[in-house]
Amino acid sequence: MEPLAYIGAGMCALSMMAAAWGVSQVWTTIISTVGRNPQIKKEVDIYGWVGFAAVEAVALYALVIAFVMLSGN
Repeated sequence: MEPLAYIGAGMCALSMMAAAWGVSQVWTTIISTVGRNPQIKKEVDIYGWVGFAAVEAVALYALVIAFVMLSGN
């Protein structure tokens, strides 16, 4: 059963990698948008933080699931 836990934790690491890519896409889009139209920075800023928090939550959930699988009885 232990090897399967390591495989599952590795799959969780893949989802954390995808979340890191998602965070980079959120910030790249924000920077690009503000670069084109600086007047909308305050309007776009809140969406950037919400998007960042949502994507980062996925990574934290994956980390918790990986720890739970590795600490199994």
